[in-house]
Amino acid sequence: MITKLDTENFFDAIDSADPILVDFWATWCGPCMMQGEILEQIAQAHPEYRIGKVNVDENRELAMRFGIEAIPTMIVFKNGQAVEQLVGLRQPSDIRAVLMKHED
Repeated sequence: MITKLDTENFFDAIDSADPILVDFWATWCGPCMMQGEILEQIAQAHPEYRIGKVNVDENRELAMRFGIEAIPTMIVFKNGQAVEQLVGLRQPSDIRAVLMKHED
């Protein structure tokens, strides 16, 4: 399942020992829409992965705080800290490899 994140729930979501991949995206971004479809496929095939999405137009302060300059950008958080960042459209195998790397 993919969780919609905003300023209300973002910090609670990332403050966990379990990694969460957060996709920073926008509705007008074609590659973001393709990335969203890939993330939906991963979420369905691997419900054990935590995935969140932040719409940068609706949550500019979060985008600014994490230095998002290009979208899609995905950041893996663990224990409230960013541990890895992926910029641009990524294939499912790349995303799964990053998530697996940060599992305990």
